[in-house]
Amino acid sequence: MPTPSDELPIVHIVDDDAEMRKGVESLLRSVGLEARTYGSTQEFLKSDGLDSPGCIVLDIRLPGTNGLDFQEGLADLGIHLPVILMTGHGDIPMSVRAMKAGAVDFLPKPFRDQDMIDAVTAAINRDRTRRASEGQAIAVADRYATLSPREREVMALVTAGKMNKQIAGELSLSEVTVKIHRGAAMRKMAARSLADLVRMADTLKNRTR
Repeated sequence: MPTPSDELPIVHIVDDDAEMRKGVESLLRSVGLEARTYGSTQEFLKSDGLDSPGCIVLDIRLPGTNGLDFQEGLADLGIHLPVILMTGHGDIPMSVRAMKAGAVDFLPKPFRDQDMIDAVTAAINRDRTRRASEGQAIAVADRYATLSPREREVMALVTAGKMNKQIAGELSLSEVTVKIHRGAAMRKMAARSLADLVRMADTLKNRTR
């Protein structure tokens, strides 16, 4: 069974202009990318493959919705694909808002073929990086789940910068016992150093925010 990293990325093109959809699809297929087209955001949301790697090429002016508003609401829908916005009526405030909302690029129509290819490549790379980071975070959380309550307490204090003696006093344990729990936590978390353990603790904190 293929892992997410083995899946081929899908570029979702959302534009009510059929000629534009066909042109972008043809361009992306010419460089070996899988592309799917939709005439509306509703059609896009009903499609399969929204959990697969890839990105969205989204027109700003769409019937019944604004591409910027749709982009900003994607996370609430559980869709985390990077977005490239395109418009024939772009202006600076629009592009600033798009970038603040996390858009990879903002392409005014007509755009150069290479600009679209570059933007899609950057978006796919961003999505790949995000997925790899999420996979690592899940692995850290899975390892953390194997720690005993006491090992978690010791890990929290160790990664907060406390010395073994301080931890022993705070938890009413002997230093030897603290060292045993600390060693067990390091081993179960697969941490090669204290710095590794601190990074893992930060990853766990970020997941709970």
